This record gives sequence, C-alpha cells and structure tokens, in this order.
Amino acid sequence: MAGIVVVFDFDKTIIDCDSDNWVVDGLGETELFEKLLPTMPWNSLMDRMMSELHAKGKSIEDIEETLKRAPIDPNVITAIKAAYALGCDLRVLSDANQFFIEAILKHHGLREYFTEINTNPSYVDEEGRLRIFPCHDFHKSSHGCDLCPPNMCKGKIFERIRASAMAEGKNRFIYLGDGKGDYCPSLRLTESDFVMPRIEFPLWELISGNPSLVKAEIQEWNYGEDQATKLLKLINFVIERISFAECRSANLVQNEGIGRLVLRVPN
Repeated sequence: MAGIVVVFDFDKTIIDCDSDNWVVDGLGETELFEKLLPTMPWNSLMDRMMSELHAKGKSIEDIEETLKRAPIDPNVITAIKAAYALGCDLRVLSDANQFFIEAILKHHGLREYFTEINTNPSYVDEEGRLRIFPCHDFHKSSHGCDLCPPNMCKGKIFERIRASAMAEGKNRFIYLGDGKGDYCPSLRLTESDFVMPRIEFPLWELISGNPSLVKAEIQEWNYGEDQATKLLKLINFVIERISFAECRSANLVQNEGIGRLVLRVPN
C-alpha cells in the first residue's frame, strides 16, 4: 500500500460542473431556483427543488438520466483508476449529496474505487421523491466554523478522515478542490501533505491571498487533463519519497545492529 490518502471534492473537481445546478438547469427549473436562492440556505433549497420537480412529474429516473450527462474529463476517470492501482486510498468530501454523487460515479464505473463518500445525506422517499438533508443539522446547533456553510464543515470531516486513515498507517494526504468550502480542510493539512486548488476558482484565490497560511505544498491545476497529469506525478513523487525514507530508516537500523554486534566481540 502507498500510504497515501487522496481526498477529492466532487463538483468542478471530479466532474466539470456543479451537480446541483446541472440537475436544476437540465430539468428546466433555473428560474424558480434563482428566485428562491436568496430566501434559504443552498442545501435546504435543493431539497425544496427536488419537491418541486416531483410535483411537476419529474421522476427519479429523470434525475438520474440528467446526472449521467454531467461532464467529466476522461483523463480524470483514468487518473482515479490509476491512483487506486498505485495503492492510494480515495475519498470524496463534497457539499453535493449522496444520490447525485453515487449516480454519477456508478454511471462511469468509479464507485468501487472510493473508500467512502462524505457528503449531505439523501434518499428517495415512499412517494418517489428525492429528499436532501444537511450533513450537519444547523437547525439544532452550529458546527462552530466561520469558514464553512452551516450544513457542513469540511475541515472537521477531514480531521475525522485523517484520524481514521492514520490509524491504518496512512499518513500522506493529497486534497483536491475548487470551492470556498475546500479552504478550511486545506488549512488543516500539514507540511507532509499536498493541496491541489483549481486555478482561478475560489479555493485558489483564497490560498493565493495568503499562501503562508497553508502548511501543505501547493500544486495548482487548471482543467481535467492537467489535474490528472499533476495528480499522478505527485502520487509517484510521494511514493518515491516514502520508499526513500523507509530504505534510509532500514539502513540506519541495520547499521546500528552491526555496531552493536561489533561491541559484543571480545578482545
């Protein structure tokens, strides 16, 4: 195993669009969405939009077919499979929702490559309507992070991912993202980690504003092929670095052992 955990945002990182907007626009409800947007949190609005679509006769199958058309660069698909083959532990950390993400990953044969999907929960109710809920129930309490939206603190979720991964001996992290919500987990990366912000997107702008706040090494990317190429180069670089460190450690132990044996030889 490579000992590397790669954490992907989903919208505009794995796929090249916002999945929420893609479904709303694709099913003809852009005007209503924009009208309601100033009145409620985004996550609550998406649940409302699913109810509106259901009331107008749109089925779960209609939503699935729309999601299957979401744009994804073939190079990103190849890179995900290659990263998995190299022994990386792949995770999704997204402010989209479970149904949208799984529908797209399954359509492209990618679901099996991810250990877990961390996102807003969703399910299809008994009436056939998709329900979307917040990852953190902000109606009951605040998650206490001023950097993140009320329904999800990606930083806190990343800390849980880090703890569980390190318990399994995985201690190198690569984080890919584009949005403002990806800034909080980026600040929690260490000097041995890497962050990959998408150029000219909110995460990149926030990091560029004060790069010294980010401890991780920064590797920016621009489009799907660029992301794929740089991610795989980075993974191979980290694997080489880990291998070198392990070899060096083994040699030190061996040399120390030889030294101890020499000391035991009688005069």
